[in-house]
Amino acid sequence: MRQATTTSGGHLLSTSKPPTPPAAREPRPVKAHLARRLVQLYVGLALYGASSALLVESGLGLEPWNVLHQGLAELTGMSIGVVSIFVGAAVLLLWIPLRQRPGLGTVSNVFVVGLAMDGTLALLPDAHALGARVPLLVAGIVLNGVATGLYISARFGPGPRDGLMTGLHQRTGRSIRLMRTLIEVAVVATGFALGGTVGVGTILYALAIGPLAQFFLRFFAVPAPSGSAVVAAGGQPEQAILQR
Repeated sequence: MRQATTTSGGHLLSTSKPPTPPAAREPRPVKAHLARRLVQLYVGLALYGASSALLVESGLGLEPWNVLHQGLAELTGMSIGVVSIFVGAAVLLLWIPLRQRPGLGTVSNVFVVGLAMDGTLALLPDAHALGARVPLLVAGIVLNGVATGLYISARFGPGPRDGLMTGLHQRTGRSIRLMRTLIEVAVVATGFALGGTVGVGTILYALAIGPLAQFFLRFFAVPAPSGSAVVAAGGQPEQAILQR
């Protein structure tokens, strides 16, 4: 709006008010942002357990840590899901000397994955024919990649096994690649010696999970609320967790 004012010398000056800026877009509600992250976390962890159950049922080979879990289950008579919970809790204790700090996702990972694995195994029919076992294997690997992308993108902290890897990396100065390789070779060898299943599925998983998880990490990435640069405490960079 333009207005005219008169100076003491009789000169007219034209003044105007600055234009009203367009209404600023309201920032994304923090509660909605948190709700999405929580949903991603728990859906991702549940699907991770379900994907592990598909690999178990296929009988064609497991991911490294579940080779150990299955071997310990054979030794103790406990279910593989319960063994997974006990091993996850034991690994979490190793975080103390490594000075790692767990997040909500870390603690949830210990329990939700094991419970989801046992629950899915209880619902799955026995698969004996190779024509049924191969689709279970492929579905398990792909679903595992989806689950990994979901729960890591939620940024509530790494799983206990990932935290062990990154903690050893920080304490020893060795590369993430070396730490992950050493840990996974150790758990596969121990699990196999105890009766865990190592097969073509183990190799296929090792080759496929990196690209799959990287794709789904980008797909399920949760943007920060508008006007906020806050990132969940305890979150680990995706590259560090996935690097081999």
